[in-house]
Amino acid sequence: MITLKSDAKYALVIPTSMGTRLTPLNGQPFHCSDTFKMQATSAESNVGSVASYLGLPVKILTAFVKGSPVSRFIKDNLASRHMDYEGPEFDAGGAWGLRHQINLADSGAGSRGPRVANDRAGEVGRKLSADQFDLDRIFGEEGAQFIHLSGLIAALSPETSQFCLAVARKAKSHGTRIAFDLNHRASLWEGREEELSKVFHEIASLSDVLVGNEEDFQLCLGIDGPPPGGEGIAGKIDGFKEMIGRVKKEFPETTVFATTLREVVSVNLHQWGAIVSAGDDWHVMEPREIGVLDRIGGGDGFVGGLLYGILREWPMEKAAQFGWASGALAATLLTDYGQPADEEQVWSIWEGNARVKR
Repeated sequence: MITLKSDAKYALVIPTSMGTRLTPLNGQPFHCSDTFKMQATSAESNVGSVASYLGLPVKILTAFVKGSPVSRFIKDNLASRHMDYEGPEFDAGGAWGLRHQINLADSGAGSRGPRVANDRAGEVGRKLSADQFDLDRIFGEEGAQFIHLSGLIAALSPETSQFCLAVARKAKSHGTRIAFDLNHRASLWEGREEELSKVFHEIASLSDVLVGNEEDFQLCLGIDGPPPGGEGIAGKIDGFKEMIGRVKKEFPETTVFATTLREVVSVNLHQWGAIVSAGDDWHVMEPREIGVLDRIGGGDGFVGGLLYGILREWPMEKAAQFGWASGALAATLLTDYGQPADEEQVWSIWEGNARVKR
């Protein structure tokens, strides 16, 4: 059991670089579409949405472009998700200056897999640093039960790497619990492997909850694991357990270790499972079929649901099940984040009950 601060204003504080996602309508490919839906998004804020929609207080730490209509769009979106936010506002610096990243992502359909490209030129979130925030106020006076960090913001730039380290250290000093989703991205690590390995090892050593897939643990932390890929995933559970066992030896102060399991049958049908280890207990959600409208954000939904269960101080098995179902919920939505109507909706997914509720 993870003990939590009882006098904290926020359940979750989340550093992130907010951006937008452009998605073609009706499942069409990006390159031959002329009509798109725009949404505000980031991997880290995706995690917080499960808790914020279910009534827990969440705060986002991010950066904005002063006077930008996209920044206004993002702020309004965060407010609609019941999230507080704060962060510096930077001057755009002219036509070739700063802006929010754009995620160019279609959903795929049937046998045609989704494609994602990130346009990060001039991304304002790359400039985040610890001196832009009063961290003693955030973690001391206001207080947070958990901070959630991911490998995307931690690897985004040398500045954000040091920002995440400073935030993790300060949060730890104030008794805030730390969740770290490794989220390896080769494009962010290229040429920075030694630097980022040190950063990720320190954040992982401070973490209470550590999440990653087979590639994440190997590429971020250098720990051997099963071959990447999803084919025949149910038969690889023992390999995942062995990998997590090696991670536990490397980071003995961490309490909870988790990984998701996904086998893509088709774009709209996946085998979805998860493994959570807490102490000597293993909680295995065997892969089972889920329908998929848009797969992006499923892993974030799992982490969000798991953290929600921990924040509610549920038994770990219940928290793990809620995480599995929250990830499955996110896969049924066109947003990148889960928006549960209530806990019952999530539990209905876990129970396999898709009947109409009148």
